[in-house]
Amino acid sequence: MINIGPLELIVIFIVVLLVIGPKKLPELARALGRAIGEFKKATEELKTNLDIDLNSIDVSHSPSNLSSESSNKTEKKKLDTVTDKKSK
Repeated sequence: MINIGPLELIVIFIVVLLVIGPKKLPELARALGRAIGEFKKATEELKTNLDIDLNSIDVSHSPSNLSSESSNKTEKKKLDTVTDKKSK
């Protein structure tokens, strides 16, 4: 991870202040804050959607939710095929 001390932060702030100027700095800080907030919101939404999808996959593939014995046989055939391929 990046190891930035207080002296480096002061130098970075001074360089940004000189390059951007004191009038534009608050606007830049607001825009940066909004962008970080939107990024956090998007990652939380993605994480929630993935959790929901993973939970629905787990529930739909549990043995109690299989409708008939024929579907159990089909699943067993698929599993046997996969294990046969791995053993070769």
